Amino acid sequence: MADNDKPTRDQAEAAVRTLLSWAGDNPGREGLLDTPKRVVEAYGDWFSGYDEDPGDYLQRTFEEVEGYDEMIVLRDIEFESHCEHHMAPIIGKAHVGYLPDGKVVGISKLARVVETYARRLQVQEKMTAQIAQVIQDVLQPRGVGVVIEGAHECMTTRGVHKRGVSMITSKMLGSFREDARTRAEFLQFIDVGPGR
Repeated sequence: MADNDKPTRDQAEAAVRTLLSWAGDNPGREGLLDTPKRVVEAYGDWFSGYDEDPGDYLQRTFEEVEGYDEMIVLRDIEFESHCEHHMAPIIGKAHVGYLPDGKVVGISKLARVVETYARRLQVQEKMTAQIAQVIQDVLQPRGVGVVIEGAHECMTTRGVHKRGVSMITSKMLGSFREDARTRAEFLQFIDVGPGR
């Protein structure tokens, strides 16, 4: 969306007041007077990923790694996102691995890539693929693996109301997809699932 098409802050706050009225409450009552302002500020934080290019975080790499060419894995990257169908939270962890081909990136940058995609309206399958693809495109490693575990509040707080359910998605590229041993090593490193 072009900046000139983006609603103003006043319009966004008015929309929140409309939703409060639609829900059956009075947006003019004392407890709700500042709610539109707070909701708009929260949206600015929750959806700040639209203002960032995750590929930018992967641009600065290091080549002085003494020939290191084994798997690099960053696991348990906690994230908070929102599903694009109900705008309900998705809370989870991402696990990211890659096989470098001469250059590595700082590990905090991998976490920032996850965070950038999480701070957009998402479908977990799409987010998993986006993270893997940007790492592949920018770093051009021999392979990439991404596994995401997420609890979807759109399912636990509405609809079927099933708590304690998590969804696991994965995207494997390059050697992670083609070589069963590489994939198995990655999955062993991240040890996904209950009881770990």
